[in-house]
Amino acid sequence: MAKNQTKYQPLMLTFSFAIAFLLHLLFFSTAPMVTVIMDEMALSYTEFGLVFSVAVVSLILFRIPWGLIGDRIGYLNALRIALPISAVSAGLRAFSPGYQAFLLSQFFLGVSLASVLPCLPPLVKEWAPRKLGLSTGIYVSGFAAGNAAALALTPQLLEIMGWRNVLLVYSGFAGLLCVLWWVLAKSMVTNTSDFHLENFTRVLKDRYVWVLLLLMAAAMGSYDTLATWMPKVLELKEINKIYASLLPLGFFLAGPIIGLTLDRFRNRKRLLVGLGITAAVSIAGISYAPFPLIGLFIAFSGFTTIGVLTISLTVPAEHKRLSASVASVVGVTSSLANLGPFLLPLLFGFLMDVTGTYYASILAISAFAGIAFILGARADEFSN
Repeated sequence: MAKNQTKYQPLMLTFSFAIAFLLHLLFFSTAPMVTVIMDEMALSYTEFGLVFSVAVVSLILFRIPWGLIGDRIGYLNALRIALPISAVSAGLRAFSPGYQAFLLSQFFLGVSLASVLPCLPPLVKEWAPRKLGLSTGIYVSGFAAGNAAALALTPQLLEIMGWRNVLLVYSGFAGLLCVLWWVLAKSMVTNTSDFHLENFTRVLKDRYVWVLLLLMAAAMGSYDTLATWMPKVLELKEINKIYASLLPLGFFLAGPIIGLTLDRFRNRKRLLVGLGITAAVSIAGISYAPFPLIGLFIAFSGFTTIGVLTISLTVPAEHKRLSASVASVVGVTSSLANLGPFLLPLLFGFLMDVTGTYYASILAISAFAGIAFILGARADEFSN
């Protein structure tokens, strides 16, 4: 590694964690504000649900364009454009005079934050080429930390200030990160302008990209479904809902642990098969495990699903055929993979309506995760 890389590596990896943290902090900051925002704006639950959904829609729509931009002008310049937009749109939420303006600010927040996943893989590819797994795990854990901070810190802040001021505080963090990125962030990669649309066409035709898409959709969909329904399942099992927090704990630990394993264990096929079997057993075990053993199954469910997500984000940067277009690859896979978080929670609820219990719902998620992870592991590239 060059001297400059050694000098700036800790800074740039810290940036990757902070940017991932920012994404989930801003996205989930409105969740604890449901009551106060609904009361002030006289919203129905459906209308408030759209506050989150509109940002998800823009996130899905713009990840692919940001991937193309990242490959074209480099992640450094792409984030120099995106981070100011995130700071401004996050701040505008606090000054929204009405519901429509609030939705518009949420939409543009999603537009800017859609840049995060496509731009972080090329960042770690440049600054930690020999530790891609661990460096990917570092920013993956940033998502969990941002989610936890939004859900834990926001209620505390609401006790001392209004919801608009809370959003201003969070936008201030986005603004500070934007300034620090412009002033301190570095990239030694200058030859990024040779990316053309033909590269993107090759990405779409690559079978390995669709294998990664399957893995990411299953990982994201399984985790988000469990995160959505776990409090209700625990309530039906007459177990304290606080144990649902073990799921994001598994999320947080999966990033660095699986990332470090990736750097030392080169056969991804066996690792994926192991995670697939463990995920299937852990998720299914939530239905039947007694207290306190159920806590272990919940934690392992979060760990295994996010472990597969960490693999899916790491391998494009190290793969010979895909690494030149890594931002576009992650843009495509992370965008289309949101079909998992969209469809699987609906399937879970539908099966609960039909059967009157959670057993079939949990078994369906267990089977889907296990089968998808093991089928994905059959790709030849994972054994290299």
